[in-house]
Amino acid sequence: MTTFIAEVSSNHNRDLARSLAFIDAAAGAGCRAVKFQLFKIDQLFSPEILERSEKHRKRKEWELPLEFIPQLAQRCREMGVDFSCTPFYLDAVAELEPYVAFYKIASYELLWDDLLAACARTGKPVILSTGMATIPEIKHAVEVLRSNGCQEPTLLHCTSAYPTPCGEANLAAIKTLRQATGCPVGWSDHTLEPAVIHRAVHRWGARVIEFHLDLDGTGDEFAAGHCWLPEQISAVISDVEKGLMADGNGIKEPVPSELPDRLWRADPSDGLRPMKEIREQWQASL
Repeated sequence: MTTFIAEVSSNHNRDLARSLAFIDAAAGAGCRAVKFQLFKIDQLFSPEILERSEKHRKRKEWELPLEFIPQLAQRCREMGVDFSCTPFYLDAVAELEPYVAFYKIASYELLWDDLLAACARTGKPVILSTGMATIPEIKHAVEVLRSNGCQEPTLLHCTSAYPTPCGEANLAAIKTLRQATGCPVGWSDHTLEPAVIHRAVHRWGARVIEFHLDLDGTGDEFAAGHCWLPEQISAVISDVEKGLMADGNGIKEPVPSELPDRLWRADPSDGLRPMKEIREQWQASL
């Protein structure tokens, strides 16, 4: 089974009703988890950047209000999906701990040992995106997590471009990460291409698929071109599940839908259909 995680990012528009609707839409699409982000601009960007960049200062409007968290977690419980959130400042780890089923650490924070350790020490599962990172950097991050109590983090191969060209998805790195770290590995999608998700799951064995979701094309990040709409991702999830169901148990034997035709094979004595044992008593149906 592959776990699909809907990443709301900043598409909530600081609207509680809209935030709750994301949870409903993700559950309806077949996701098993919904993830938000908890950041404060003055603890995300350095003062030098904020002083010089109005663009970065305006991201204050993208912050998720902390008071939403209990209500979002409750809605997830009601809808039967896991609630998760990415902490972008150290105090956020403790603020989220009573509510999240797991922590997700973003690619941009992969080098921040203190954040990795704080998440691991809670005892909750940790998922770590690996965009832009090298294998030595990833191995170090995994060691920090393990040494602080998270023995089996999940890694997400990721290309941190929004959107990601299909030719730069480099899905074969899923296998590389699995071999290098021994961790379960998935794919964080920014391509908006169904074929890429299918390939990640069915060729490279991605255990987790994270994707960015918007409700209606009005979220703050939708225009960038990396966010799925509910009806789009619902079709992909349904197709992936059908494909996984088709794997079966691997035992080569007749399956139930084949059984009626077994006696209609060519009889080995004369090469004619059906088997001799049913020829005389067979009656044509009206």
